[in-house]
Amino acid sequence: MAIELLPDWMAGLEEEDVAFIKKFILASGSLKEVAAQYGVTYPTVRLRLDRLIQKIRLVEDVATDPYIAMVKRLAVNEKIDLDTAKLLIAEYKKNRGRPTP
Repeated sequence: MAIELLPDWMAGLEEEDVAFIKKFILASGSLKEVAAQYGVTYPTVRLRLDRLIQKIRLVEDVATDPYIAMVKRLAVNEKIDLDTAKLLIAEYKKNRGRPTP
């Protein structure tokens, strides 16, 4: 695949995310096998896959609202906790469109 044809959802991934996807595909989608390759437990690989799914979904959110996408990205990358992210997003949505004092 030529670099100019790289989908937006892939462009935002880190090199280790792409390596994980490759291992996952070569393991025919077996998280158990991927866990063995990394030498970690199944729940650890499942968590990594869930975070990767969230990163990919964030690409869609950026198109709709960059602020919400940034807050979600911070939560996915564990820079802020999930409850704080939800609070920030809820407050933002509540105040969006209101004039600033």
